[in-house]
Amino acid sequence: MDLDVVNMFVIAGGTLAIPILAFVASFLLWPAALIKVYYWYWRRRLGIKPSFLMLHGFSAHKDMWLSVVKFLPKNVHVVCVDMPGHEGTSRTGAADYAIEGQVKRIRQFVESIHLDKKPFHLVGTSMGGNVAGVYAARYPRDLCSVTLVCPAGLNNPTHSKFVKLLQGLEKSKDSHSIPLIPSTPEEMEEMLKLCSFVRFKIPQQILRGLVDVRIPHNDFYREVFLEIVGENSRHSLHDNMHLISAPLQVIWGKQDQVLDVSGASLVAAAVPGCQVDLLDNCGHSVVMERPRKTAQLMMDFITAQQNAGSASNKKLS
Repeated sequence: MDLDVVNMFVIAGGTLAIPILAFVASFLLWPAALIKVYYWYWRRRLGIKPSFLMLHGFSAHKDMWLSVVKFLPKNVHVVCVDMPGHEGTSRTGAADYAIEGQVKRIRQFVESIHLDKKPFHLVGTSMGGNVAGVYAARYPRDLCSVTLVCPAGLNNPTHSKFVKLLQGLEKSKDSHSIPLIPSTPEEMEEMLKLCSFVRFKIPQQILRGLVDVRIPHNDFYREVFLEIVGENSRHSLHDNMHLISAPLQVIWGKQDQVLDVSGASLVAAAVPGCQVDLLDNCGHSVVMERPRKTAQLMMDFITAQQNAGSASNKKLS
């Protein structure tokens, strides 16, 4: 046999032997690492999405996201958390309810459940949107992307009906007539009209039940509200949005009477590449009014980011 042919077989055999030996050595010496590589490979093959962390709005709780979660793919890992002081969380001091305080508490939660071990997708609505935006500015390495749903914390060019009501209350120094803190069925009905474009006919006894559940917490809600509209928190997102580096999506109802949709253009101008999705015939309660559409928009955004990342990696290789 020709010597060159023999050399070719030796080289080819050695080339094949190296990965085989590496595999055997990994299996014997570092089985945990091999298993991680195996799962990483199948996650990439199956297109498994990143974890979602979802932050609710003022005076709500984590279960508000259930209407959206049911329209998300079953392979998505979703974490819905009660914001500081809300529902099942402990109540501490006023400093924890300001936006910076809430960001710190959410960061503690993320670390405690090790969600920061790989980049996750952060979602926040209204007050939670303010917190999510500032979180993205403070901890960019935690995130692969962000969705803000009609976020608070902006100095919107156009004042909403709710903001105009607040301005009147500030002038009269009346802190007990905040439209988002109802104490009667009539006030509850007005709050629902303010928050939703869709008009639902809700029986009086249901309205009474909704109020009865909230009344024991109204003093707390008032304390939180005064913190998030205070000087240090009112425009927190506005002051920090230029620091957001993760891919950003903004979803907003065009008929939002709580936080005017003009805020979307502010974020888009401040964050390069920001994707804005505006919903017709939808108010502030986007999550409740258009849950299927919200889920679809978020998943389309995530998929687009993953595809863009894959295309970028192919170009580099």
